[in-house]
Amino acid sequence: MINTKKKGGERNVNANKIKGRIVEIFGSQREFAKAIGISEVTVAKKLNNKSEFSQNDIVEWCNALQISSDDVGSYFFANELQKH
Repeated sequence: MINTKKKGGERNVNANKIKGRIVEIFGSQREFAKAIGISEVTVAKKLNNKSEFSQNDIVEWCNALQISSDDVGSYFFANELQKH
């Protein structure tokens, strides 16, 4: 499992970028949640850093949101990329 939380609660996901992509592809978080078979609450918790992303979550979200392997880092590992 990839831990998307860092000490002090800092997260590596770019929630605003992911939310924008969700709206672009699905129109709403509700429709996105339906499409990937999870609750809207679970989507919100992950985007609000209340629940961690597993490797499988990241793969599933990237597939549904048509995020290429070249771009996955800018969505799910944004803070790490900015530091290096």
